[in-house]
Amino acid sequence: MNAIERVCKYLQEAGTYYLATVEGDQPRVRPFGVVHLYEGRLYLITGKVKAVSHQIAANPKVEICACKGGDWLRVAATLVNDDSLAVKTSYLEANPGLKAMYKADDDNIQVLYLKDAVATFSSFSAAPETVTF
Repeated sequence: MNAIERVCKYLQEAGTYYLATVEGDQPRVRPFGVVHLYEGRLYLITGKVKAVSHQIAANPKVEICACKGGDWLRVAATLVNDDSLAVKTSYLEANPGLKAMYKADDDNIQVLYLKDAVATFSSFSAAPETVTF
C-alpha cells in the first residue's frame, strides 16, 4: 500500500476527521466525514456556499487531523479545486449518502484534492512516521 492509499484508508476507518483552515488570523476547525481516492489523488468534498470553501479560496493551506484507537494522523497540504464532472460523479457514486446534498452538475459541489501533502502517523507508543504524496 502506498502513502496516499494508507492515508485514505486511515481517514476512512477513523470515520470523522477534522479540517483546519484560517479566516484572517483566526483558525477554523470542523468535522468532515468522507474522502475519496480518484486517479491517484485524495479528494474531499464541500459546498461552495460554505464558509470553509471561502476560507480555502483565500488560503488553500490546510491541516487534517484524525484519531482512531491510541494513534492519530495529521496531514498538512494545499487543497486544489477540481471542477471535473468525472471526479464529482465518482465521488458521489462512492458516497451515495451525499447525493441528498449534492449533484455532480450543480453549482454548489466542490471537490478538492490534497497537493504537496505531508502526513504524520503518531501514537504514544511509537515514534512518528512521516509520508508524503
